[in-house]
Amino acid sequence: MSDTFFVVVFWLLLIDSIGAVVVSWSGWKQWYLGNCTVTSRLFPPSKGWTILYLVLVLFIGYILMNFGVHLI
Repeated sequence: MSDTFFVVVFWLLLIDSIGAVVVSWSGWKQWYLGNCTVTSRLFPPSKGWTILYLVLVLFIGYILMNFGVHLI
């Protein structure tokens, strides 16, 4: 598989995890719970889980960099 695929997937996950952290740590949490009822039942905006998600995505980026994949 091409490195481009891994770079695109990494950046999509990074943007998603940063968005999840912003929603869980800001006032947008109530908007998310009110407007995305089905999604919020499946993926509640918990601070601990979103930080763990961000750390895991950053760890994936670290592993990709160690394998010589250029992320930028």
